[in-house]
Amino acid sequence: MIAQTIQLALAPVFVLVAIGNFMNILTGRLARIVDRSRHLQGRHTDTKGPDHDEVVRELRSVDRRIKLVNRAILMLVLAALVIGLTVGLLFIEGMSQMNLEWAVKITFFMAIALLMFALLTFLRETRIATADLRIPDTYLELERTL
Repeated sequence: MIAQTIQLALAPVFVLVAIGNFMNILTGRLARIVDRSRHLQGRHTDTKGPDHDEVVRELRSVDRRIKLVNRAILMLVLAALVIGLTVGLLFIEGMSQMNLEWAVKITFFMAIALLMFALLTFLRETRIATADLRIPDTYLELERTL
């Protein structure tokens, strides 16, 4: 019976590994965003006029990105905790012969839903980052045929 429970717990554990990898990506991204924020904050007092406005615009965007990444990390942590609960319920069910099938289904669904929301939040953050990346036409040399 315990061997069957371990087999059933493998799927949630694989999801847990994926969550861990995704969190690793997000924390690396957050570190780079925070570095950019610090750089911009240093420029904030040194700029005036249109340059200052651009720094403030980018700071606002960076602030929004930090909040989105933090929200995605929170959802992933919650998903990981719910996966742990799912695995725990599987083992309790296997050891006690209680029927916890509905609880297992609900917790697993909740974990996957949290993971999906984290992915959507990450997508929003990357869309903002991409929109903020403005390469001037002069660098693109669009008048040239290559």
